Amino acid sequence: MVKIGVVTISDRASAGIYEDKSGKEIESFLKENITNDYEIVYKLIPDDFDTIVKTLKNLVDEKCSLILTTGGTGPAKRDVTPEATKEVLEKELPGFGELMRMHSLKYVPTSILARGTAGVVKNSFILNLPGSPKAIRENLEAVWPAIPYAIDLIEGDYIESPTAFRPKKK
Repeated sequence: MVKIGVVTISDRASAGIYEDKSGKEIESFLKENITNDYEIVYKLIPDDFDTIVKTLKNLVDEKCSLILTTGGTGPAKRDVTPEATKEVLEKELPGFGELMRMHSLKYVPTSILARGTAGVVKNSFILNLPGSPKAIRENLEAVWPAIPYAIDLIEGDYIESPTAFRPKKK
């Protein structure tokens, strides 16, 4: 069974001030784009560097092949998700963040402020997504085709997806 970590990083949502719609949007996207069985390991945590690092490391140790974070990717003081993610990564894959920013510029000029990144650690692929449910879907639609193959390359669990791109074997 594929394990997928979904981490919402928000001071206010983790304090119960408002509902976590971002995590639900990620789960909805996954349901639409993965055809094999998978289990979601959901975490709702505050914008805190050490908590993010610890949570990501725990999800890697729990053998999550895919870890999607939402929130904390902007320029505000409390936005530390990319820095915490880079602390955990063995290899950064900057093309994912670059594509998400380029794609988002079609919708909103402030997407240039986004700092989300992606990379791998052991057999886990980690991707930082923005906090807006609308932006989550737009960004995942742009980068999703490459994610299952990236997980194949790091020997993570196989994700079946009709929208994934995998090179044809010779």
